[in-house]
Amino acid sequence: MRLSALTLIVPDYDAAIAFYCGQMGFVLDEDIDQGHKRWVRVTPPGGGAGFVLAQAADDRQTAAIGDQGAGRVWLFLQTDDFAADHARLLAAGVTFEEAPRHEPYGTVAVFRDIFGNRWDLIGS
Repeated sequence: MRLSALTLIVPDYDAAIAFYCGQMGFVLDEDIDQGHKRWVRVTPPGGGAGFVLAQAADDRQTAAIGDQGAGRVWLFLQTDDFAADHARLLAAGVTFEEAPRHEPYGTVAVFRDIFGNRWDLIGS
């Protein structure tokens, strides 16, 4: 078995696709209209587990947008070229909360996606 995807609750499919694929460089693997909802799956350009983007369907789900990690960093994007990917994300308009810092596990910088989810960009 392997982890293939996580659900990420978003306010709008198209805005999420524009951000994750346009600004972050993810790949749109599937976008299937199911009538009452869409099956939208995106993955990072280097592969690995991706997201099923789920448009919020009620007040409870709407309240969870951007807070699925309860304010913590809960998404981790690994890179083999930190400097290049950090620069590319900055140029694409991604908002970093801090300058890159060095930790025992690598160089890291926290950023937020357009919905408020906190991420670590991590590289060696």
